[in-house]
Amino acid sequence: MKNRVEELRKGRGLRQEEFARAIRVSRQTVSSIENGRYSPSLELAFAISDFFGLPIEEIFIWERSGNQ
Repeated sequence: MKNRVEELRKGRGLRQEEFARAIRVSRQTVSSIENGRYSPSLELAFAISDFFGLPIEEIFIWERSGNQ
């Protein structure tokens, strides 16, 4: 799943550590989300959405597989 977390975080002038603290996760979790290695839980996706004041679908981009 692609996402805009890094773009939005940097747009606010935040370091990963600061953002992680604000949403109550580790810096490593933020890094993994930004690099697409980790898809956040629904609860964490809502926390990120609330932090940025944007709908989840404007932050996380889900691409359907070609089999549908």
